[in-house]
Amino acid sequence: MSSSATPRERLLEAAGDLFYRDGVNIGVDALCKAAGVSKKSMYQLFRSKDELIAESLANRGPAYQAMLTPGPDDRTPRERILDVFERQDDVVAHGNFLGCPYVGTSVELKNPEHPGSVVARHFKQQLTDFFHRELVKAGAEDPGTVAIQLTIAFDGASVRSVIRAQSLGGIGVLTAGALLDAAGIRAPELAGHLS
Repeated sequence: MSSSATPRERLLEAAGDLFYRDGVNIGVDALCKAAGVSKKSMYQLFRSKDELIAESLANRGPAYQAMLTPGPDDRTPRERILDVFERQDDVVAHGNFLGCPYVGTSVELKNPEHPGSVVARHFKQQLTDFFHRELVKAGAEDPGTVAIQLTIAFDGASVRSVIRAQSLGGIGVLTAGALLDAAGIRAPELAGHLS
């Protein structure tokens, strides 16, 4: 973190790190100590810890999404969708992956109306929306259902990697590929053989 970071930026950064690593039940004292900010300052910047949970998730969201979803390019929708699962595989294999921050936070909070759950749902929907857009481009018959199935496969792979404490070894990519095949969104070399 930059030495010129504001107290708000330091709190958001520390909260993002600690909530991801230790869970959202970490105490305010530990948060403030990690950020180098007094409790009084924290409550001047955020109305509550709940607001800090939500804003820390929202603060990290764009970078997390950019890490997983490809930007504009000329690959096929199938390739772009599978790229998400390949990126997930890489993140799990090469980092301190502790699961999807949105799923983890929502599971911990257990309250769909909590501000953190609302933010988590928003960012999870962005992934489903990405899949949906690509499936529409590919001409899928039921892009809404397949987009949800792909999101479930993504979340399931994420949870599996945490529970088993091991890399995915391509299982997410294989599962997504099977879902795309079943939806008729085949690799170009396979599509020619099956038509």
